[in-house]
Amino acid sequence: LAAAEAERQAAGEARRAADAAFAAAREAQLRAEGAAEQATVAAEAVEGRVVERLGENAELPAPEELTDAAEDKARRKLERLAREREEMGPVNLRADVEMAEIEARIADITREREEIGAAIAKLRGSIGHLNREGRERLRAVFDRVDTEFRSLFGRLFGGGRAHLALVGSEDALEAGLEIYAEPPGKKLSALSLLSGGEQALTALSLIFAVFRCHPAPVCVLDEVDAPLDDANVERLCDLLDGMAAESGTRFLVVTHHPLTMARMHRLYGVTMQERGVSRLLSVDLGRAVELVEGPQAAE
Repeated sequence: LAAAEAERQAAGEARRAADAAFAAAREAQLRAEGAAEQATVAAEAVEGRVVERLGENAELPAPEELTDAAEDKARRKLERLAREREEMGPVNLRADVEMAEIEARIADITREREEIGAAIAKLRGSIGHLNREGRERLRAVFDRVDTEFRSLFGRLFGGGRAHLALVGSEDALEAGLEIYAEPPGKKLSALSLLSGGEQALTALSLIFAVFRCHPAPVCVLDEVDAPLDDANVERLCDLLDGMAAESGTRFLVVTHHPLTMARMHRLYGVTMQERGVSRLLSVDLGRAVELVEGPQAAE
């Protein structure tokens, strides 16, 4: 009987222990179900936020691990990304429209650049053509002027020789002009080594050489005979007479030299008989000579 009583007591204690374990298990199950329900609600909330922010078909990477440390790391990363997003400022809702406008502007600029490049190439071609034509014309005119210069130099100096040369560059458009002259009895030298009168005659030879290549109806000479002696003045007047006869050019000469005035067809002078009152006089030398020689011939 005592053994049975002991077994009964042991069975009761076992039943109570089982009841307690069942109660604890039941409580744990309820807590687990509550936690699962909370997790489900939280998951649905997270899924809703994900859909709201990323869209319905957003694909999220699978987490590498589901630990508290991984959760803390992900949370810190989220906070960092959120902070960086805030620092970037508000979202520009017109970014697509502005990008389209900028792309259109880039296309316009690219097209304009291509057009400008084509225009530049065409302009360079035109410049090259003009340069070639300019070189040809310059060389032709230079040869004509050089030929006239050689001839006029010999007439003004009564001999000697001279020529023009392009120096400083092989390109005629960029080259400089050098005058080489050899008056009678002297060596060939540059213009700067000649005397004042020789330089004046050489310069007149060049001026008249250009003038004969492109003649004009009127030519004005202002005291070009000032540095010349009487013999050279006579040569200059002979040249003017010849050019006037050849081309019909009228020469207006400003001079104080009596020999030059004596060779002109008409003289114009300014006198001042009264202080502050000037008067213009004109004398036809041809008519004056006829008036003087007429009475002498009658006698």
